[in-house]
Amino acid sequence: MRTAIVSDIHGNLEALEVVLADIEGRNVDRIICLGDILGYGPDPVACVDRVAEVCEWSLLGNHDYGALYEPTNFNAAAEQAAYWTRAQFEKEPDEEAAARRWEFLGGLKVRVSFGDFLCVHGSPRRPINEYIFPEDAINSPVKMQQIFDRVQKWCMVGHTHVPGVFTNEPDFYPPEDVDSVYKLEGDDLLIINPGSVGQPRDMDPRASYAVLDETQSHVEFHRLPYDVDSVVKKIHAIPELSNWLGDRLLEGR
Repeated sequence: MRTAIVSDIHGNLEALEVVLADIEGRNVDRIICLGDILGYGPDPVACVDRVAEVCEWSLLGNHDYGALYEPTNFNAAAEQAAYWTRAQFEKEPDEEAAARRWEFLGGLKVRVSFGDFLCVHGSPRRPINEYIFPEDAINSPVKMQQIFDRVQKWCMVGHTHVPGVFTNEPDFYPPEDVDSVYKLEGDDLLIINPGSVGQPRDMDPRASYAVLDETQSHVEFHRLPYDVDSVVKKIHAIPELSNWLGDRLLEGR
């Protein structure tokens, strides 16, 4: 079984379509989404439609929650984007299409388990909102211990927009340290982050996703260039979205 793992699309349709096209050529059996389909980006409705179409299931991310319910603990730009995003769904004139989207969004899951994997958006401790940063492996040993206490074997998370693998040593391995393939072997507990499709934050603007190959017992990390300038122009053209939300895409931050 080969599973493509996408996360943190954030309304970036251009990046999503490039990732989905790449997935088609990788002999993948299914696609799953770790949340944050919404937030920041200019095409939330189209992104929800595509995820609903191609993903076996999707998790509820904090920005999905913010657009559906209330954006709590968001900065001003993110909060404004959440209200604008909600308005895009509310103005749908086709009642059937609108109902279908609301039903999909309302059914987003907080956690999913399959095989040896627990999947959450943020962390096993706080599945929607808690960040697990790469530097936590060194700087926050108590936090990491408490998080790994909730992992039976392997876990998948998104939320930080930074790809890589945490172990309970504790340590963090970015894709470049493992030639973009991490072997699932040994007794280490693992937390795997596929990175962000639509808003990378590791100073690499390319879209990021991962493929879990259960037969080969490894995770592959993939990076893909897309038309960032087009997305930036779309964001700049929407008064309710801060220009900063587009500008940061150019640098992957």
